[in-house]
Amino acid sequence: MAAFGRLKQCLPTGSTICSLHTSSRVTAKQHYKMLVLGGGTGGITMSARMKRLMGAENVAVVEPSEVHYYQPIWTLVGAGAKNLAPSGRPTANIMPSGVKWVKSKVQEINPDSNTVRTEDGSEITYEYLIVALGLQLHFEKIKGLPEGFEHPNIGSNYSVETVEKTWKALQNFKGGNAVFTYPNTLIKCGGAPQKIMYLTDAFLRKTGKRANANIIYYTSLPVIFAVKKYADSLWEIVKQRDIQVNLRHHLIEVQADKQEAVFQNLDNPEETKTIEYGMLHVTPPMGPNMVIKGGPLADEVGWLDLDKDTLQHKSFPNVFGIGDCTNLPTAKTGAAVAAQSAVLHRTISKVLKKEKPDMKYDGYTSCPFVTSYNTVMLAEYDYDLQPVETFPINQAKERRLMYYMKADVMPHLYWHGLLRGLWGGPGPARKLLHLGMK
Repeated sequence: MAAFGRLKQCLPTGSTICSLHTSSRVTAKQHYKMLVLGGGTGGITMSARMKRLMGAENVAVVEPSEVHYYQPIWTLVGAGAKNLAPSGRPTANIMPSGVKWVKSKVQEINPDSNTVRTEDGSEITYEYLIVALGLQLHFEKIKGLPEGFEHPNIGSNYSVETVEKTWKALQNFKGGNAVFTYPNTLIKCGGAPQKIMYLTDAFLRKTGKRANANIIYYTSLPVIFAVKKYADSLWEIVKQRDIQVNLRHHLIEVQADKQEAVFQNLDNPEETKTIEYGMLHVTPPMGPNMVIKGGPLADEVGWLDLDKDTLQHKSFPNVFGIGDCTNLPTAKTGAAVAAQSAVLHRTISKVLKKEKPDMKYDGYTSCPFVTSYNTVMLAEYDYDLQPVETFPINQAKERRLMYYMKADVMPHLYWHGLLRGLWGGPGPARKLLHLGMK
């Protein structure tokens, strides 16, 4: 029960060689030229870049987690195609050498005084700040969760504590309804709720159970996917595989002891529907990091308020941001972080020289839709929801090569390329890396 209690305040854990670095738990006042908040994908990538830009002794990272996870692979972990253990590595091993690691949670950010206060009592001042705190999972906003995860046949690929429960639920499925959900909030990796659905279909066909299964997708969205080119292909896939799609519905309650899920019709909020399940995959509601929300760095909703082109804060010019914690109007994915990292590096280098930033982020993001145990449909697009594709082929088709890239090539490039600040930005190398991100 203690493990599921932690899910009530589930902050992202972001993220090679073992490297020397310094760490701190002291309460003395500290000062750094560049302070990075968060040791996830964006935080580690930018700390590596800032080390090269201004020297390791001038950079510090505030991150409490001892383990950094490569979360894009959890889709395959939940389907039994990969093991969980290799997705995590000690934070000490991926922290750039020489960079100060402050092992504590951020408690408060005061941009007026260029000060950050941490949970262990430290007060850290900075000249420049990069906020990479990710978003927050809210299982508790669904009645019956997270305690419902104590029961069988329910899982979620969005948490290290529940992803293996997805695989157990899939293995134990005997028949009936296999239900997959998409919440009525912004989420990270918007394709993941569908990926595990397609993998479930493939697994049940392989094990001879598909004839006894109804695969049902409940999404709060009015479309199956925001980019029409890829949405058209996804509609063909669900039709061919006899998957039922219910638009504009979201999960409001799980009665795990009875194996029932309750959904609300968003177009008629008084209408609810209770459905029995033999397997349930939950995508939790998500929201802004609570340290940012309500503070001077937040927009009206609670996300970090950035210029969408330069990634510089709109009100505090010495503050920058990257990744899931921001209000950038694009999908929250690892591919987006990879693209943003090069733009942010360029923006900061210009600001340090008291010059105007001259590189613009176009909103590039990608979603490799895993559609079986050996195929992926690669969606790549920008702020305008227009395809921005890498290959001179129709990427709206399922392809074996893309699965190999997602499953085997990209994890290696993530650990040895992106987190070392060696990938990202324009060009073939950037494009290659993006394929495996969320």
